[in-house]
This record gives sequence, C-alpha cells and structure tokens, in this order.
Amino acid sequence: MKKVTLIIALQLLCFPISAQFMDSLREVFNHKYNIDARLESRYSFINHELTRVSGLRLGLAFQRKLRLGGGLSWLKSDLKNNSFGQSETTLKHLKFIYFCLYADFVFYKTKRWQLSVPIQVGLGYSWLQKRKDYYFGNKDPKYFLFLYEPGITAQFKIFKWFGVGSDVAYRFSFNNKKTLASFNSPTYSFKILIWFDQLFYDLLPNSEISKKYGPAYW
Repeated sequence: MKKVTLIIALQLLCFPISAQFMDSLREVFNHKYNIDARLESRYSFINHELTRVSGLRLGLAFQRKLRLGGGLSWLKSDLKNNSFGQSETTLKHLKFIYFCLYADFVFYKTKRWQLSVPIQVGLGYSWLQKRKDYYFGNKDPKYFLFLYEPGITAQFKIFKWFGVGSDVAYRFSFNNKKTLASFNSPTYSFKILIWFDQLFYDLLPNSEISKKYGPAYW
C-alpha cells in the first residue's frame, strides 16, 4: 500500500493541477471528439514467467490530446499452478479478467513525436481452474482483484496516418493470496498505429467528409 501511495504522489508532483493545466483541459473538451477503439496486447511477468494480457478498449479521444474510456482485459497466456510452486497434484490453470477505466493525457507533442501518461484502474477476479480455455460458467472459487497501472507512452509518426509506439508501465495489484500468484509487475507493449480518419482525409482531401472534418494533420 505504501508503494502505491508513493507512486500516486510522484505522479501528482510531476503533473500538478495548475490553473494553466485546467485551462488546457477545458480547451480540449471544447473541441470535437473521436471514437477511441483499440485491441491491446501487453507483456508482463507473473511469478517470474513472461505472460501476455489481451484487452479491448472503447472510449473518446479529444483532439488527440486526451483519451478517456473503459475496457476489458484478460490473461491470454497459459500459466499452470505447478509453475508457481503449488503442491496440489491436480493440474490447474491460472485465469484473471477485469474491467478497467483508463485516461491518457498527452503532455508533450511535436510534428512527429508524442509523449503521454496513461493511467488505468481495474476491478475483476482471479482463479484457478482445471479446464484450459474456459472463462465463464465454471464453479471454481474466484477471488477479488484490484489493479492500478500508471505508465508512460511514446509514439512516433512516420506519416500523418501511420506511426509506431511503445508504452512502459507498472501493474500494482491487490488480490487474494489463495491464487498463489503475484500480479505486481512491469508491463510493456509495442504498437503499430494507424489513424484511419487521417488516411481518408489524406487520400480524399476534396471529399465532403474531408472538407467537413479534415484535413489530415500532423
């Protein structure tokens, strides 16, 4: 708990809520928004094993400076109970799934580079089960899971509509120890970014849609 409190305090110190910040935030909300829909795949460690967590995100993007929304994430990798020292003879598979709320604020932006601070909070369950690929309907005991994941994201635009990016974060978890797994871990991902609206504006600059919502911009 002390570690999480320290991380939150450091984030608040790095990004103070000043009058200038609030004015910038109000300015962002005064502009039109776009839909933020993404498929995510993040890598992290659970009990020293490399694992992959997949997710769906849906929210709103304001001026490409602020993204707000929610989503669903789940453990994609197959992690067995004998991987983390459980003495049971029955082979079981670790599962977790959680709903999350996220915010991603851009604090540095040039023509090609962008740096932002994503924060994610999740609520869900973790459990052990006999079947490998089966998430719902089983009667295995489930344990409450709370996650807090601050991080930093960098992206580089190659064209107006195409870029690459990466994010690094740390996942803090509060979960029932009966799962025998520790979810506290650094997380990281690498991204290929395509802005389809900017691609449309760039390819068809004279269309009615581009004249109304465009043009493409860096």
